Amino acid sequence: MATSVNAGRIGTPSTGNTTTGSKHTNGSASQDIDAEIMKRSSLGKHKQTSFVFGMDSGQKSEIEELRDQFKKNNRIQSYGSHNNKVHSVDWNCDGRRLASGSFDKTCCVYLFDNTKLRVDHICRGHSDSVDQLCWHVTHPDLLATASGDKTVRVWDTRQQKNTHCYPTKGENINITWSGDGHYIASGNKDDLLTFIDLRAGNNLREEQFKYEVNEITWDPTSKIFVVTTGEGNVCIYNFPEFELQHTLKAHTANCICIEFHPSGDYFAVGSADAIVSLWTADTLACIRTYTRLDWPVRAISFNHNGSVIAAASEDLVIDISHVETAEKIFQIPVETPTFTVSFHPTRNILAYACDDKDKYDRDRDSGIIKVFGLPSD
Repeated sequence: MATSVNAGRIGTPSTGNTTTGSKHTNGSASQDIDAEIMKRSSLGKHKQTSFVFGMDSGQKSEIEELRDQFKKNNRIQSYGSHNNKVHSVDWNCDGRRLASGSFDKTCCVYLFDNTKLRVDHICRGHSDSVDQLCWHVTHPDLLATASGDKTVRVWDTRQQKNTHCYPTKGENINITWSGDGHYIASGNKDDLLTFIDLRAGNNLREEQFKYEVNEITWDPTSKIFVVTTGEGNVCIYNFPEFELQHTLKAHTANCICIEFHPSGDYFAVGSADAIVSLWTADTLACIRTYTRLDWPVRAISFNHNGSVIAAASEDLVIDISHVETAEKIFQIPVETPTFTVSFHPTRNILAYACDDKDKYDRDRDSGIIKVFGLPSD
């Protein structure tokens, strides 16, 4: 889980990487990175040489320990609780529940007992695909789902029922919950964002974009809202005013996914250029890139302490990298493209779902989720 950072910390960009107002400057994750890294410390530890010229003994030891841990705990379990493609998986804040959303119009909630999952209940009520879901950041029982039926629903998993249903103007494909728990934002196929005020019980505002909008998120303070776009930009707004503060030219292709580091001091962006980039939240400087994938990066997830990041794409592996050095820690083999990944909030266990097909009918999606990182037999 992300921890609190100073309010409004995003807002002092480094030169050559942002647009502020109408003034645009060039720069991206694939340009001039080495020069920037020479000037920046390594994840706040002030070790320029650790990344540029090689790892120190402490980093080598950590990498070896992580590799050994993932190698020893590499068992994968599969669960087939849906009858169609799974679009989204996410752990709740205490790691006792995992939720999955599917094209079959349902959301499945599992209980996790440290070794395996079991189905707790199925959330039914949507009349179209559940494209994305997310849990309340600090309340372990509250879950939100975004659906193509033009609604956002909030579920109380203790009561196993839908407690609120919010109508929206389009088919929803993205959703995020603010860190303070007061707001939910959803994005639809027409690039319209809807902000829901949960305290008032109604829609707070709508924001229409003239370009493709992909994954969205708040920073841990809930005072900054971040949008990834089809133009390769990361747009940063204050909240709730929703005034554009900076446009970060992050990649040379579509920015698809984004996640904040657990410390709140960094965020990662996955792009159609097959690169994952790591940025400082305060100065908006790119300090690291992860480049082992060959296809557009569809999903990313930091582990609980931010030491590794998982990246998924149409590559037949899920790549797990050491955040500080970009060294390869492990690669999970998959048979089909992966479009959603989520690390457990306290353990190095990764839930994910691929574009798997039914064992007996290759034209039918399987609806399987998988969990990696369990102790090997």
